[in-house]
Amino acid sequence: MGATLRALRALVLLAGFHLLGVLMLAALAAMDYALYLWTPSGLAVKLYVVSVLLAIPVVRGVFMLRTPKDDAPDGLPVAEADEPALWAAVRELAERVGTRAPAEIVLTADVNAAVAEDARLLGLIPGRRRLYLGVPLMQGLSEAQLRAVLAHELGHYSNADTRLAAIIVRGRAQVLRTIRHFEERAERTEGRERTRQEKKAARAAAKGKKARTVDTGGAGITYRAMARIYTAYAKLYFRATQSGSRRQEYAADAAAARIAGREATASALRELPVLDSAFGFYMSSYALLGADAGLLPPRGEVFGGFGRLLGARELELLPLRSRLPTGPVSPYDSHPPIADRVRRIEELPADGRTGEAKGAALSLLTDPGRTVTALEDAVLTQEALAFRRAADWQELLDHAMAARLAGDDTPLHRALALYTRQRPTLPALLRIIDEGRLWKVAQRLPLSDEAAAAKGRAFREFVRPALGQGLHRMVLADLGGRGLLRWEFSWSEAATVHLPPGPDGSGPDLPTAIDAALADRPDTRPLRALLPQLTEEPS
Repeated sequence: MGATLRALRALVLLAGFHLLGVLMLAALAAMDYALYLWTPSGLAVKLYVVSVLLAIPVVRGVFMLRTPKDDAPDGLPVAEADEPALWAAVRELAERVGTRAPAEIVLTADVNAAVAEDARLLGLIPGRRRLYLGVPLMQGLSEAQLRAVLAHELGHYSNADTRLAAIIVRGRAQVLRTIRHFEERAERTEGRERTRQEKKAARAAAKGKKARTVDTGGAGITYRAMARIYTAYAKLYFRATQSGSRRQEYAADAAAARIAGREATASALRELPVLDSAFGFYMSSYALLGADAGLLPPRGEVFGGFGRLLGARELELLPLRSRLPTGPVSPYDSHPPIADRVRRIEELPADGRTGEAKGAALSLLTDPGRTVTALEDAVLTQEALAFRRAADWQELLDHAMAARLAGDDTPLHRALALYTRQRPTLPALLRIIDEGRLWKVAQRLPLSDEAAAAKGRAFREFVRPALGQGLHRMVLADLGGRGLLRWEFSWSEAATVHLPPGPDGSGPDLPTAIDAALADRPDTRPLRALLPQLTEEPS
């Protein structure tokens, strides 16, 4: 479908929304007129009020004339003088795609690339263009793969996708806003009705009468009915526009394969879900590891460390490239399944372009280290920037784990506190185990209905895993408080903890000792023998 037909369809869908609003207002006006003719004036006035309240969200939706601003990601704008090689590559690819190059390039902290355009008159007049390019994406792609990604994004410009987005975004925003207004009014009406019934029930109970069950099923029903009408139109609108978005992705993929080559385009598409998953893992397990302790990695390492993780786990990530995400396709998805996109590219005839631009995409930046450092200042919140910086990753791990273990917030901690009415400590738990009262503590754990109904051995089997996790955590917290733990940082695998040696100088068999303490006939002697310091209160 050409740009003209797509623009016409977008305008028809937008006009359909306004027409629906006019029809709804006309129906309400007709109802008011019928009330005027055939309904007693007292009842008619009340229904007029309902009609006006129903009309307000319709009017607000129809006359929301301003297109919402782009929800643009935070990023680091880079001028051509700052990154000449990157700008040269973008300009060259834009020329080969046959489109106008962007006026701005903004580096972001996402595993993504995107384009936007400040088009005017609902996209009829072109506007200023911006390219958003994720630094984590550059850390994981080769230069050839990055060129394929950039060609894909620039292909959206040549297909007028970014200009027509203004019409589509406005229509989506208006219909969703109207639905939200009706739902909010329905919720307020239901809340008022619930409050009224609860007060009435309280008065009845105070007089010794049987209170009626609160039932708000009919409250806000007219608002919900109006919301359902607009929801039906929203489904039509989204199905039509998102199917167009999927075709645009296929067209942009074809442009990328033509410009950057079949192999580079297919391999870049395979890499995207891998990098997205790896970056999410990196941020939660590494970059933000010390956030609860008010600690950040060394300057430049919040995003810079991602490249080190990719290098260390290269073999681990290798199988993921062949296991592309598969799953049911929703008619409301804006992008086709990645597996289908890869299949289409790989079915293209071989073009012999297998040895082009094999260097790292990050090499297009003049000074990658300076860039990832500046990116922190551009995208991190002021609260995060105020955190203390660790001297290195090992210090970050040590402080983060100490803070995490000191949290005392496991189900066992809470159960022990409820049972003893005191601060939960490991020595106190060991005494309770020795006295045979552990299972009374276990009764205060969060239990499923099946576990709560179990007795004897069955109950102990239900609660033993939670007890084991909590006891292990308490042992580590106690040792950490005494400065007896040593954590080992690693890019290639999970951090490992080293416990103090046992009395004979060998490494303690902590899992076996915990199992003995939680056995049907509990025995804490192996645990005490391995870690005699546990009987002392930490200083």
